[in-house]
Amino acid sequence: MIEMINVSKAYPKGVQALTNINFKIEKGDFVFLVGPSGAGKSTFLKLLLKEEDPTTGTIYVGDKDVTKLSNRKIPYLRRTIGVVFQDFRLLPNKTVFENVAFAMEIIEASSKEIRRQVPMILGMVGLSDRASQYPHQLSGGERQRVSIARAIVNNPAVLIADEPTGNLDPDTAWEIMKVLRQINRRGTTVLMATHAKDIVDIMQQRVIALEKGRVVRDQQRGAYGYED
Repeated sequence: MIEMINVSKAYPKGVQALTNINFKIEKGDFVFLVGPSGAGKSTFLKLLLKEEDPTTGTIYVGDKDVTKLSNRKIPYLRRTIGVVFQDFRLLPNKTVFENVAFAMEIIEASSKEIRRQVPMILGMVGLSDRASQYPHQLSGGERQRVSIARAIVNNPAVLIADEPTGNLDPDTAWEIMKVLRQINRRGTTVLMATHAKDIVDIMQQRVIALEKGRVVRDQQRGAYGYED
């Protein structure tokens, strides 16, 4: 499903972001990506989305060699990957329904498909009664649920969550984790970058740990293992 083979990434002026990364994530896995600030997590995710290209190595997402994709095909890759951000990135002048529907409009889904799919996804994340509200009328947890709904409305094979609980209080963070776990149980592969030690330790999922751009631990049922 996701694989990096001997992947390294260097930036100008000798900045080595990642060095000789090797791992494979199978379909349906739930994986935490952890490490101190500056460990290379952001670069790791950008490579998967082809926002950056590796200096050396090969990256597969599904059956696609991401490193060989032409610019024309990058949007099709990204349609197979849902992304959830720490800062929600909702459109302030659109309702909850419209924010989620927008992701379907981009891929030119029909109005009929949108009317069928969006309410179903909002129900799944517990927001059926918020469809007509705007982002400023929602709590932080509700806004993150909208972000998740938007990310999964097109049934991506992979969901990348970049610090999705970073701006949330602990109780709300656990509600978001329940939603992500539910999505994973439906068959979506979930890769979550996080500093949330308590969540990683309690959930006991696979942990890939980075330090100074290298994988220093790849552990099934792992723990966070850092003090930052």
